[in-house]
Amino acid sequence: MARVPYVEASDVPDEYEELLESSLQGKPLHVYQSIGNNPAVLAGLRSFLGSLWTDSGLSDRERELVILAVARETTNRYEWHQHVNIARGVGIDDEVIAALGADDRGPLDGDETALVEYALAVVRGEVDAVVHDEAAARYDDETLVGIAAAASGYEALGGIIDAFDLELEPGTEFHGWDPR
Repeated sequence: MARVPYVEASDVPDEYEELLESSLQGKPLHVYQSIGNNPAVLAGLRSFLGSLWTDSGLSDRERELVILAVARETTNRYEWHQHVNIARGVGIDDEVIAALGADDRGPLDGDETALVEYALAVVRGEVDAVVHDEAAARYDDETLVGIAAAASGYEALGGIIDAFDLELEPGTEFHGWDPR
């Protein structure tokens, strides 16, 4: 049982109702329903996360590689599960997803390896000159900011998910770290 209730649309002011739903899945998600206990924070968080999707300089594939790597690093099952579905939707195959779940960069090309290594270094607080220079050789400064913001943003979201001990939505079962 989650540590905070999952609010329903009737529990929040009208202007916040749509924020409880996933724009991709078209249904309420526990992550938004839990944060919806403070609708203004939910609105701000959704705006921030939305900017990571649209303004980070990352392709859909790159964004999902970052999010999956961060979810695995932080062992956040809820975030991993949600983003396995999204990653598949943007064309990332289960071999790559399983490799990320095993902390394996084998199926990634050089740019993707640098991307994931940089994101993980951000989360670990271990960005040194070598890691930064490797990523900077492949990505411009605007995109480096996007990578760091996406990694940090989804690490923060994972912390909220963990604090509230969120469960997967009814009718879903954890994909596992290797969803093949």
